[in-house]
Order: sequence, then structure tokens, then C-alpha cells
Amino acid sequence: MTIPSTTSPAWLRRFLAAPRGLVLLLALWAGSTAAWGQRFAAIGDYGYAGTPEREVASLVKSWNPEFIITLGDNNYDLGDSTTIDQNIGQYYHEYIYNYKGRYGPKTFSDRFFPSLGNHDYYTRNGEAYRDYFTLPGNGRYYEFVRGDVHFFALDSDPAEPDGISATSKQARWLQSALAASNARWKVVYLHHAPYSSGQHGSTPDLQWPFRAWGASVVVAGHDHDYERLVVDSLLYVVDGLGGRSLHSTSRPRLPESKAYYNKNYGALLLNATPDSLTFQFFTRQQVLIDTYVLRQPLSPAPKLYPISPNPFREAALVEFSVPSAMAMRLRVLNTLGQEVATLHQGVATAGWHRVQWARNGLAAGLYYVQLQGNGFSQVVKAQID
Repeated sequence: MTIPSTTSPAWLRRFLAAPRGLVLLLALWAGSTAAWGQRFAAIGDYGYAGTPEREVASLVKSWNPEFIITLGDNNYDLGDSTTIDQNIGQYYHEYIYNYKGRYGPKTFSDRFFPSLGNHDYYTRNGEAYRDYFTLPGNGRYYEFVRGDVHFFALDSDPAEPDGISATSKQARWLQSALAASNARWKVVYLHHAPYSSGQHGSTPDLQWPFRAWGASVVVAGHDHDYERLVVDSLLYVVDGLGGRSLHSTSRPRLPESKAYYNKNYGALLLNATPDSLTFQFFTRQQVLIDTYVLRQPLSPAPKLYPISPNPFREAALVEFSVPSAMAMRLRVLNTLGQEVATLHQGVATAGWHRVQWARNGLAAGLYYVQLQGNGFSQVVKAQID
């Protein structure tokens, strides 16, 4: 579908009055791809009331994430009921479903999804954790879906009743759940890292065949550092810098390690779209340490991806891909079919392309971003606030 580029009121009246014009405009609306993604945070080894945790929590809240996942050790040092609210609710109560602590009103938002760590087990086998949180499934390991992402929280502690080996009941549950999922991204997270160059090192019992079972990434904590690894073509991320302490290590870096950091506290920001999953680790001073982007396989045809962020106020990122070099045009249309901005015009090389779309005085409202090529047109929606 091609919408003529013009701002002529006479043409516009004729276009809208003509049956074919109306059909084209309706097709533009109906064919637009939903452009919403998921923005979420991951914090690990964080639950120790004090300045580092408070500053990491402020960092996380500045991102305005839809929800937060945790990578274990939510309640230092002993996982006791007398410390759990000051260690967690003091900083994150507004995200916790059915919150009943003393730092804020009862909440009904379901935006905090923890996983168990060894410190959570030290008092009465994790009773305080189980009483404090209202979680899906059995509460120890569970799954949930948000948009394009299917999450699988595991209990990596040896005290887990259903086991932690690759043949355990818990592992069989994960294998089955991954196989049944049709999500574009399948995120497995847990406390003990299957692979780590840090102080604690790797956990062989948890080196399950995640890639063969269909996982997109495995995210863990336990070591108080940040590390990004690729093992058997699968991404593993360690993030244990949420607030407890910083670990030094004399261990040699694993050959699969691609990035390592242990100088300051911080958190992971993740952004998911149908075709990309972006990981960014920031320190509590908002210094970006590492970025990595997982992508779905390159489309055999030109493809326009959802706008990010969406809605936006000042600027957004527009991504598209082409399988080979070809002439492409990327433009912005208003709801009347008028072109209001040209973002790309000319030959695009094979691969992924990112274009910055600056608002430049455009009024708030709904817009359409259109990618055009020889015999090709695709449109996605975008909202300016």
C-alpha cells in the first residue's frame, strides 16, 4: 500500500471522499502493527537496607519499568521475617502485589517477580519469603507472560523440594513449559549462576540444556558482579550488584565471558520488542557499562519494527531491516495520510538500520511510520504525548 505524499487540502478532500481512498486509509489503520514493547528491570543480591540499595532502587524507578524481576537474595542476611519489609518493601513496595507492609498502602499492582536465593532460605526454609509475596504457581518456581516475553523463574537452591538437577521435577517442568511457549522471547532467571567467572564460580548442577529446550537467555545473580557470557550460542547474564556488597575475585575469566564489571552497584534495564531484546547494565550513578542486543533472525523481506519508546515525547528510535541492498524510503504520516517527516531516503545496505526520529514540533497525537520499497510497504503506529 502506498499513500501519496502531499499536503494539498483539495487532494486530501478528493482522497478521503473517494471509496478507494477511504479503503486505503482504513487499511492503513487496520494493518498497523502494535508498537508496544516491554521495559523491565532486573536486580540481584539487593535486599540489604542502606545507601547502595536505596540508590539502585532510585535508578530502577527512574526508568519507570513496567515490572521488576529479582535474581535472588532478596532478604539479607538470614531471610528472616523481622527484616524482610525493611529490605524489600522500603524500596519497592509500590511494585509488590498485595503489599501489606509498613512503607505504603496495600497495592494491587502485580509488578514484582522475585526468585529465591540462598539467603532467603536461611530462616525456616524460606518461610518469610513465601509469606511476604503472592506469586504464581507454587511460588518457588513459576512462569508468567508480559507481551512478547515469557518468563520462567527458577528456584536454584539445593533445598528446593523438587530438585535442581537437569533431570529433576523442576527441570522437567521448565522443559515442558518452554516447549509449550509460543512467545518470541523466553527468559529464564534464577539465583545461582550456571556459568560465572566470579567469586562463587559456576554451578554445574544448573548447567541444564537451556538452549536445546528453547530458552532465549538465562539471567542469574549470586556473584556480586556483572558478567555477560555466551555458552553454546546462548546468552547468560550475571547481575548481583543490587546493593549487598561488591565481590572481588582471583578466578581467571571464563573463555566464554564477553564482559565483566565489579566496581559499583547497579541494575539491568531490559527492553523487549517483537524482534529485539536489549540488555543494558547501568551503575547507580546512571553510567552505562554494557549493552547487548538479542535479535530474531533477519527477515527474508524488508521489515519495519515497532517504535521505541512508544509513546514518546521528544525522540524515538525507528528500526528496519533489509535482506540485501535496496532503495528504501522511511517516512512519517499523520492520520490524514499527509507526510510530515522523512527519516530515510535512498539505498539501505543489507542488515539492521536504526534511525532517530526527533519530534521537531509535531503535535501530540497518533502517527504512522511507513517503510516503502519496490513492491513493498509496511506501516507501524506511533504515539506522541
